[in-house]
Amino acid sequence: MARFVGALKRIAPWAVQNADVAIALLLAVVIGVLGIMPDEIFGDNGATVQTQLVSAATLVILALMATALLRDRARQAPMEAITSDVLGRLPARLDRLEQIESMVDRTRKALDALQLVRVLGSSQEIAQAHAEARKDTTRWSFKGGTGTYLRAVTLPRCVAAARRDKRHLTVRVEVIDPADIEVCETYAHYRRSLSDLPDGTGERWTTDRVRKESYATILAAFWHRQRYGLLDIGVGLSSTMTTFRWDLSSSRLIMTVEDPNRAMTALAGTFYYENCDTELRLSFEQARRVPLERYRGVPLGDEPTIEEVQELFERIDMPLPKSYNGRDVVDIARKALRALDPYGEPARETAGETAGP
Repeated sequence: MARFVGALKRIAPWAVQNADVAIALLLAVVIGVLGIMPDEIFGDNGATVQTQLVSAATLVILALMATALLRDRARQAPMEAITSDVLGRLPARLDRLEQIESMVDRTRKALDALQLVRVLGSSQEIAQAHAEARKDTTRWSFKGGTGTYLRAVTLPRCVAAARRDKRHLTVRVEVIDPADIEVCETYAHYRRSLSDLPDGTGERWTTDRVRKESYATILAAFWHRQRYGLLDIGVGLSSTMTTFRWDLSSSRLIMTVEDPNRAMTALAGTFYYENCDTELRLSFEQARRVPLERYRGVPLGDEPTIEEVQELFERIDMPLPKSYNGRDVVDIARKALRALDPYGEPARETAGETAGP
């Protein structure tokens, strides 16, 4: 009995909310029962009475079902109107969502660009950044003073890696014009004003050293060009000095200053990288061009002789100063092919690189 009462309590709320369906269900059960009962139970005209009861109950059930259907449609009408309204506004909301996603994407890229311009705080970090920049690069642009680090590390290692992989390498170098005495004096004075002590090469900065370093960069460019046919190298000579040094590869930019423990780097694709790339291109176009296309005119030996070096500079219309003797020419050749790293990085093979000559 208790189970029956419990069942009624569970069914009662549903029956109240769906009275028409409940009544129809009850009548269907009654009709089913009447249909299987013997005719004699309904008296002499039992069959007729039974038929009439079933017919009447059937009509009532149909009426209840019709009422339930009408009620359901009445409930669905507002929902259909709401759904239609929502669907009608959906394209506009999707457009708005796309705009928001686009704005978020632009914001993310801007934040990434800011994050990827970072300061390097040690000589080890700077050396690592240069190694990563050299890895698999197909281009290198340099602008600075005389290109000492370029000759000592960057150019020989980039050429060696390109030769190993048998790939093309494009190099653009812009240094101080050694024929411009005034700018050479200005640069030497600037370097001495920062420190009058010898740098990592063991030398002090003088006007004569500035000139020899720039001549050495020109000689190094010809020497490497003669030995690697897939090297496209150009040298521009500037009549103005800069306190920055730009090194730009396929993957990153590195901007260094005279402090060996401070530099700034930016990855390719960032705002800063792209604008510095444009700056270096335009600056190189304005510099006095060294005619490197004449590299076949004066073949240089593995260890260029004094006569070879002097003849080279004569052929490119940049004769060495008359005051230079044989020792000065040998000094230029040494700086060109045996340059000392001014930052004191030990000579060794770096991961993914092969040390050059």
